[in-house]
Amino acid sequence: MVLGASSGFGAATSLALTREGYPLVGVHLDLRGTLAAANEVRDRCASTGVPVHFHNVNAADEEKRRAVIEHTRARFEERRAAGAEPFVAVFLHSLAFGTTVPYVTDDPSRKEVSAKQLEMTVDVMAHSMIYWVRELFHAGLLGHGSRLFAMTSEGAVHAVPTYGPVSAAKAALEAHCRQLALELMPHGITVNAIRAGVTDTPALRRIPGHEHLLDAALERNPGGRLTRTADVAEAIVALASPRLGWMTGNTIGVDGGELIGTRVEGL
Repeated sequence: MVLGASSGFGAATSLALTREGYPLVGVHLDLRGTLAAANEVRDRCASTGVPVHFHNVNAADEEKRRAVIEHTRARFEERRAAGAEPFVAVFLHSLAFGTTVPYVTDDPSRKEVSAKQLEMTVDVMAHSMIYWVRELFHAGLLGHGSRLFAMTSEGAVHAVPTYGPVSAAKAALEAHCRQLALELMPHGITVNAIRAGVTDTPALRRIPGHEHLLDAALERNPGGRLTRTADVAEAIVALASPRLGWMTGNTIGVDGGELIGTRVEGL
């Protein structure tokens, strides 16, 4: 199950998982301007031959969440009857919907973040992880061997102009992953956050001044290039291995060494 399945890290991971033979439940929110691209991702996933169900709904809406989980539970009952695995093997939270405005500014032409914007950003990008995981657990859709992941970023530990609300959400998301890991490990369920390097995605392009973020990341990445969505997707497929059942509660960097790197010409 992938939340945010239609673009960026979610789309790349959806494609990587279906290529590996995982049936897929994708949740996304796309309107007229981006719906065709979402449908293309769905069709590419389905072309691998595995069952694919995409739900174009607001993942932060309680009623929509419960409807998707109930639909998924019903499909799993059918698969159980056919002898298939009885739980969600991989869950990815990759929701990127938030506000990028400053907390405080002395420029009268710029707006400061409102309470509603701040709460919405953290609710969608962090708290929703808890609600989805908890309801999947109680629906009997998570079990021993389930691998749960959430997409975080350097913003959880670095301050960037206008990124404050999202930075707060990413820090909260990492804390949620640690707590969920603690509470779910007795059930054999692992939870890890994936810290991707700066990646040229639709979500990144909505950040004011994203060009400077891309340039700075490229300059200091020891790998000599930016992180790609496929890098992260392949890492998640590898981390979903049944051999990694003792690896939980971590924030795992998939960034080519970007967070630690400083490139110096001539050295």
